[in-house]
Formats: sequence, C-alpha cells, structure tokens
Amino acid sequence: MKIISAQIVIVLTTMMMVPSSVAADIEFANKAFRLAIGEDASVKSLKLIASHEECVEAREGIPLFAVTQDRPFNNEIKLMHMHKRTSYRANRIRREGKHLVVGFDLAPYEAVVSVNLKPEYMEFKLERFIVDPEDYGDLKMDTPPVSSFRVLQIPVRNRENFGDWINAMWDGKCAVGVLGTACETDIDNEARHGFTLLTADLVRARRLRGGSAVLVAAPGPDAFLEAIERVEEDFSLPHGVRSRRSPLINASMFWVSDMTPNNVDRYIALAKRAGVRMMLLYYTCIVKEIDSWGYNGDWDILPVYANGLSDVAAMLAKIKAAGITPGLHFLHSHVGLKSRYVTPVTDHRLNLTRRFTLARPIADEDTEIFVEENPIDSVMYKGCRILRFGGELISYEGYETEPPYRFTGIRRGACETRKVSHHMGEIGGILDVSEFWEPMSCYVDERTSLQDEIADKIAAVYSTGFEFAYFDGSEGVHEPFNYNVPYAQYRVWKKLTPEPIFGEAAAKAHFDWHMLAGANAFDIFPPEVFKEKIVEFPLAEAPLMRKNFTRLNFGWWELYKPGAKGAAKTIGTQLDMWEFGTSRAAAWDCPMTVRITAAYTNPHPRLDDLLETIRRWEDVRAKGWLTKEHKDLLKSSTQEHHLYLNEKGEYELHGIEMLPVSNGAQHLRGFVFERNGKRVVAYWHTGAEGSFSVPLSRGDRPCKLYAAGMKYLETEHSVEEVKGAFCKAIEE
Repeated sequence: MKIISAQIVIVLTTMMMVPSSVAADIEFANKAFRLAIGEDASVKSLKLIASHEECVEAREGIPLFAVTQDRPFNNEIKLMHMHKRTSYRANRIRREGKHLVVGFDLAPYEAVVSVNLKPEYMEFKLERFIVDPEDYGDLKMDTPPVSSFRVLQIPVRNRENFGDWINAMWDGKCAVGVLGTACETDIDNEARHGFTLLTADLVRARRLRGGSAVLVAAPGPDAFLEAIERVEEDFSLPHGVRSRRSPLINASMFWVSDMTPNNVDRYIALAKRAGVRMMLLYYTCIVKEIDSWGYNGDWDILPVYANGLSDVAAMLAKIKAAGITPGLHFLHSHVGLKSRYVTPVTDHRLNLTRRFTLARPIADEDTEIFVEENPIDSVMYKGCRILRFGGELISYEGYETEPPYRFTGIRRGACETRKVSHHMGEIGGILDVSEFWEPMSCYVDERTSLQDEIADKIAAVYSTGFEFAYFDGSEGVHEPFNYNVPYAQYRVWKKLTPEPIFGEAAAKAHFDWHMLAGANAFDIFPPEVFKEKIVEFPLAEAPLMRKNFTRLNFGWWELYKPGAKGAAKTIGTQLDMWEFGTSRAAAWDCPMTVRITAAYTNPHPRLDDLLETIRRWEDVRAKGWLTKEHKDLLKSSTQEHHLYLNEKGEYELHGIEMLPVSNGAQHLRGFVFERNGKRVVAYWHTGAEGSFSVPLSRGDRPCKLYAAGMKYLETEHSVEEVKGAFCKAIEE
C-alpha cells in the first residue's frame, strides 16, 4: 500500500517574499505585519512591522492548515483507523518556486491555496485539490472526500480584549483577527492556555473550492477597523465599519406598531417630546396582520394606503421632515399559519425539522400515518405537532417508536389546508413551527427561493424611505445557526435600498457583524423587575459588545400604566426606572427604544415627565455632553443618577438615593441628592395626584406636599432625616 501525506500548494499572488533568517521558515509580509511558517507547517511568528510586537503563541506548534473527513475512504487506511469524523493536521511545508507544498497526516491529496497580500491584510483562498488516481483505486466517488478545509488557524496571544463576534484579539498596541470574506466561511475560536485559536473553515456543499478567509493584524483598534473597512470594500461586504461611525449609532428610538397617515402627526409630536432622532416602524404599520404573526409573509399593503406604497413614502417623508430617521422592523424568516403560504395549500419551501417517508398510503379514514423512519424525539409541544406531506398539513397526538413506526391521533387538513391523496414513498416531515407565543407562525427554509421572495416584499416597502432595519426572529432558521442566521439576513439585506445606516437583530453570528452595527435590542422588562433586568442583561452585555466595536440597544421599553395588570397590580413605569436604564445605556454609548403605541389615547399619568427624562438623556447623547468621568460613574450597577436641569438651563449629573416607601403613602415616590451644600428631594405621585403630609418640619409644622408630576424640594435636613420623614409620610 502506498500512503502519501497530503500536501497543500499555495499560490502566492501579488506577494512579496521576505527572506528568513531560518532557512526552513517561509515568510509572507505586507505593510502591516509579517507571518512566518515553519517547515513543519506550524505558525512560528506574526509580528507587526512598525513595532515588532509578537502576536502569536508558537509553543504548541499549531499548524496553519488542516483538513477534515467524515471517515477514512482509502481501503487500507479505513481498515487501520476509526470510522469517525477526523481532522488531519498539516505536518510539513516546503517551497517550490512560487508555491508552498504542505503535507498532512494520512490524507493523500494536495490542495492549491492562493495567498493574496494586500497592505492591510492577507487573504487565504482554496483554489483546487490535486489527487493521484492511484490513491483511491477503483472507488467510484468524487475525490478528495473533504467535508471541510481549515484554510487558516492562528494561535493569537491573549490580550485585554477578545471580540468573539468579530473574532479578534486586541488591546491598545495590537489587534489580530481572522474573518470570513463571505457568509459561507465558518469563523470560530477556541480558548487555549495563554492564547486563543482563531479559525476559518470552508465547508463542502456550501463553498469549499473558492472559499477564503483573511488574516488582519494592526497596531491597535483604529488601524484594525481601517483594515476591516478595506476588506469590506474589496469583497463587497456590507459596510459594518462605516455603520459604526454613524452619528446616529447611539441615538435612541421611538417604536410604533399602528402608525398610519391618520395618526402620524400625533406620533411625531410624541417622538419630538422625547427628543428621539430615530423611529422604528413595525411592519404592521404598513401591511395587514391579524392575530400577531398570523398573516406574516403575505405583505399585503393596508387599505388605509389608498395609493399603495406612494402613500407610505409620503408618510415617511413627513417623519423625515420632522428631523426623525425612520427604520423598518420585520420578521424575515417567519410565515404566519394563516398566510397564503400555509393555507389552503402549504408551500413546499417551508422548513421541516425532520423528514419522514410514508410506508403506506394515507386513506381518508386513517387515524395513523406509517413511516419508514423512527419518529423518536419528534415534536410534542401542543400546537407544534404538525406534519407536512405535499400541500397538506396533518396534526398528530403521538407516535410509536417500535416497528411499524407511525404517528397516531392524526387529523387531516390542519390549519385549514386541503386534503389531498398521499402515496407510499412520499417524503414529508415535521413543519418547523415557531417556538414563540402560541403557535402562530412557522419558518422559511432559507435555502430556497421563498427567502428571496419574502425579501423582495420587504425590500419593496423598505425602499419607500426607510433608512435602518431590525431583523426580528433571526433565530428562526435551521442548523447550523452560525451560518444560516447571517445567511438568511444577508439575502434580505442585499435587496434593501439604500443600504441601511445600520441593522439590529434578534440573533447574530460572525458574518452579520458587517450588517448589525447596532447588534441586538433586549425585549420588554416589566416595571417590577426593570432595574434588575437592566443590570442582568444589557448592562452585562455592553462591555462584551464594546470588545466587538459594537453597541447594543438597552431594550424595547413598554410604557406600563399604574394599576391593574391581569389579576395582579403593577406599579407601572416610573421616572427613576427609565432614567436608570437610559443613563446606563448612555454610559456605554448605547441607545434604548421607547414603545408608547396608542399613548395619545390612553396616556400614562406621568407621560410628560417620562418623555422629558428621555429628552434630556437624548440631548446629552447628541451633544456629546457626557465626559469619560461621567460615563465611568454611570456604569455602576448600584449607584443611580439623575440628570438635573438647573436654573440656568444647564445640565448637572448627580448621584441619587431612592427614598423608602411609606405604608401610608404608597403613591409617593422620590429620591434625594446633594447640591450646593443642601439636599434636594425629587418627588412625584406614581399614578395620579394627591397631597401628602411628610414630617420634615418647617418650624413646628410637618411639610405638606402636593404631588402629581415631578417636583423638587430643597432642604437643609440631612439625607437620613429626609429618609426618616418619607418613611412616615401619610397620604391625605
């Protein structure tokens, strides 16, 4: 038996060869950095040209390349080794003219990889494989049997910051990243002792031959982002770096779900009172939707737009004339169970989570469906037990995991689909029903033309004047999520004209760093846990996103009215809640999103003060008023702050202490802070208006406070005296 170690041939394109002091090492260099590879194919060095800063950890001998097979295929090799998915390391390298020949453990083939040197980065691209026919004998198969090819792996020394999304290690002196040049490249990382392995894999049936990744190294974050911007330009990627430089990147938003030409002026007035510069319109402002997502996917324009999309454009022009930038919030991977894609004939392009083959025809009177495959672990959640065969949906109650395999308790024509005949051998499966809320939608198979079809509908609406986008439900794809989450988003993004200023989404993976400069927005936190959840989630994520040169949205904040909430009572949204949240967001240069749909007909009693709270914080964002010292204070998870507007119309930032709530004055709420040697008490009525007796004496009389909107009380009393008095307050 002849066993030939596999070899990689690397074609050096527009490359400068740098002589090495060690004859066996091969070096590539551009204006930014120099990469050295040893004769054993290991990464020996990666140094910045300007500072000679060493960026990699070479002690473990990590090879630059590897190849993976699902099992051995060569006859003698498969008899010697385990039948399992196995990665074969590169084990040697030598130069032959303008080529590198890299050998692998066991795998008997070669691969041609071009290395394209640019001043800021190096691209590694798999061109082709070279196979000796004798190595696979009489096997009737396409060779080589590569399932994935590791086109690049770099052991980067750990530094202060690691951005797992952009896949880069960096600090003030050095930044190194491995990035995909297309959505199809799998980018990942692995923590090791003292270093992090940055990897790029090319996958069969996605993009193996012709796939590539880039290695970027720069002297600090600014130069690194400039290099990424060059990569985005060279490979026609979305402009993630440019998005992050937008002056609107930290601007908070006003979210609406029922805006039409009939009420747009009222919503603009509310947004202006809140001082927000962005307005996010849920797709239900434009298209028909009943029962939440039931009709999602149809994108039928509402009849209120008598002239169709031209009326939408006119409404958006009015928003822009008010100095507000509109964005579109949509679900691109959801299809409603009441949409035309589901009923009366179900579209074949909807995603199936499991596939089954009919072992018998289905007759009208059947209560069981017999299948060839074992249905073990099939979906059993109520409302999600739905099979699709042909254009018909069929619900089931259970299944049998012993032969003959079958689904039991079937009901034909689920979701008002038409009954049709089904023959033995027909292939169908379990419909991928969304896991959110009550079952009301299912997922697109993003590999099919249906994703483009829905993208075209979204793009037609977006092109009427929208300027940024929120990709909701982005997790609604099939595995592998690291590929399909950005893949589905990108199929929509490419059709949006003009290119969005930035995007936000409900899920992210490596490639959509270039689209989602706004990262994610957190969902609604109710008043009773609002501050706790701000600390637990957005405040915890903000420094992680900073490591990825990105901000997040601190949340969609619903306006809860005080009073009844189902069977329970709610305190409702209070001023200090939104001030705590938006001040923490401002500390990290992040926005938030106000949701006040229908507020103009059913207002919160403290709406004016809530909007003024947001207006002040949006004003200091826009003006850049907050200093680094301010932001450092505001990053605290415990110390709260108030943005005070003094008698000169100037802002002052004060640390505050919430006052205890008296059993006799539960509607009185406030906080205290120090100012000019005195104590200032800010107080208000939580739900309406009323008078309170507070034993904070003025001479020999208790203090009488009338509370509605927020007011200030200045006093000589100490903080402890103020707290003690509010503990004894009585509502009159």
